[in-house]
This record gives sequence, structure tokens and C-alpha cells, in this order.
Amino acid sequence: MAGTKLDPIDRHILAELQADGRMTNVELASRVGISAPPCLRRVRTLEEAGYIKGYHADIDAREMGFEVQVFAMVRLQSQAEADLSTFEGRCRAWPLVRECHMLNGEIDFILKCVAPDLSSFQSFLTEQLLKAENVANVKTSLVIRCAKDEPGLPFDVLEARLAKNA
Repeated sequence: MAGTKLDPIDRHILAELQADGRMTNVELASRVGISAPPCLRRVRTLEEAGYIKGYHADIDAREMGFEVQVFAMVRLQSQAEADLSTFEGRCRAWPLVRECHMLNGEIDFILKCVAPDLSSFQSFLTEQLLKAENVANVKTSLVIRCAKDEPGLPFDVLEARLAKNA
């Protein structure tokens, strides 16, 4: 099982950094119960191994003027690997697309999009997304409100599972 390669201190470091990526190494070391130098070595090892992909500020989209959030369900005409990769590349290039997930079933991709207003999203939809090569169909759902937006992983669930399997 993934995650078992890490010891409890590594997992504790990840959980603490996920909760507050701005804390100092000294604070982090104190929270996980080790001294600062080995804590810093562990953090660097976790970064190099790819467990930590980056550090980001959680920006309020509405405060920045992005009033519209839309989920776009995209069906492609062809699901050949080259066509899937081409579409994924397009999604990475579109600034309004913030997340792109390939799915199984009737929908090939779900895109999380943001826009300053509905007219901006409509322009993106009609001038770019719907005109993209291989796009067969797009259905959109406008987000009315968000009941939960919790990035990261539930480390308590991981720890409980590891304890159960120990």
C-alpha cells in the first residue's frame, strides 16, 4: 500500500505541512518531536521523492474577481491515447481550466473552470472548448455554492488504516 514506505514521523511532517505550509522548520520540528536539522533533511527528502509537490497560498477566487465557477463534462469523439493526450495538453494551456480529470464512463473529462463572469466563461466555452478538435459534447454545471473545499489528504484515515493493518 502506498504511504507505508513512510515512517510515522514522515507522515506527521506531511500532515503538519499540509495544514500549514508556511511554518518554520523549527516549529515543524517541535510539532513532530524531532530536532530541526533532521526535520529539514526529512522535508527535503520528501520533496525530492515527490511526496511534496509544492507550497501554495489558498487564494479566495471571489475576492480576486473570479465570480463564476463551472464544471464542464466533456465527451470526446475518440478515446485513442494520442487524442486523450492532445486534449489534456489543451486543458493545461487554457488559463480558465484549473483542474482536468479523465474519467471512465459516459464522460471522458471533467474540467473545473473559473471565470470573472458568465460572459467570459461563455466566450471560452463557445470559442475554445467547443471548437477544440475531437470534442463531441460538453455539458456544463454552474456552481451555486461550495459546501466543502478541503484540499489535501485525510491523514487521520491513513493512520487508522495503517494501525488496523499493523
